[in-house]
Amino acid sequence: MLYRLAILIRKELQTLLRDRQSRVLLVVPVLLQLVVFPHAATLEVKHDTLALFNEDLGKESTEMVQRFAQAGAFSKILMLHSDRELRRTVDEQAALLALRIPPDFSRKVVAGRTANSQAVLDGRRSNSGQIALGYVQQIVETYETERGLRNIELPRPDVTVRHWFNPNLEYEWFIVPSLIAIITTIGTLIVTSLSIAREREQGTFDQLLVSPYTPGMIMVGKAVPALLVALVQATIILLGGVFFYHIRFQGSLPLLYISMVAYSFALIGFGLFISALCSTQQQAFLGVFCFMVPAVLLSGFVSPIDNMPRWLQAIVWINPLRHFIPLVKGLFLKDIGWTMVARGLWPLLLIALVTSIAANWIFRRQFTS
Repeated sequence: MLYRLAILIRKELQTLLRDRQSRVLLVVPVLLQLVVFPHAATLEVKHDTLALFNEDLGKESTEMVQRFAQAGAFSKILMLHSDRELRRTVDEQAALLALRIPPDFSRKVVAGRTANSQAVLDGRRSNSGQIALGYVQQIVETYETERGLRNIELPRPDVTVRHWFNPNLEYEWFIVPSLIAIITTIGTLIVTSLSIAREREQGTFDQLLVSPYTPGMIMVGKAVPALLVALVQATIILLGGVFFYHIRFQGSLPLLYISMVAYSFALIGFGLFISALCSTQQQAFLGVFCFMVPAVLLSGFVSPIDNMPRWLQAIVWINPLRHFIPLVKGLFLKDIGWTMVARGLWPLLLIALVTSIAANWIFRRQFTS
């Protein structure tokens, strides 16, 4: 039995790695995404454009404009001269945020009164706009404090801020560990979901039906190559995060790979289930796409799961990404122990068990039909 299973696994690996192009497609996209994704998928506001409509032109307003020009978040200051120009700038997305300084700004500052300004944000980029507005408000508050427009005599709480697990708030530290989950998801699902569909298109599926292999053996033979692909891709991202992005791996490598194996089994279960339902590789690829997009959006990577409705949080529980991303980030940045890892492992193993049973049931129906 083990000999026949080894032959089936070797056949799957030969099919997967039979030519140079197939091998390149398993490695090069991972490297490209590792280089590009951490710099592209960021909510940081750097080197953006700030539009200023200064209706005052006094000494105080000019000083305020100079402070905005020195801010690292805004590499370009776009000076406006009318309401129409302000509206057009926001409409055409020429600036992330437009600030209007009223005509009486300098007069109020000299008189020791609070001078109000108006910020116009582009609602189409609400997240980045809110972050940029925070920078603007901080600059304005610092200026008002220095000018004595804020009551600094009242006692204020002394708050010391420490950022645990990411001291310098490097966005790559948040993105790269999550890439271990996202990129391996794509590779594992594609390898497993296309396997049975490829057999059907090539006409070899009927040979499997009459071979001495049982449905369980076929599933294992299809699963092992996908597991190896997932582990290799995860290792590439891990090494890239440590040596290229200089992210310190705080946790246990054995626990990370145990979690990776459990996560791969959950993905393989979904991939085999998709493959069992599809007749062609095109259908299988579309099935992977239909699963992948909601899985990433509902994983907590884009937005917190706690912000979702209760009924959606219950549905999201069956998403493997929802359980693995906290595990890999915790192991990478926090050095979580076995107890915390076990809390995320048992849902992954349960998902793998249920999806594998469903895929096996479909295979058995096809064998007996």
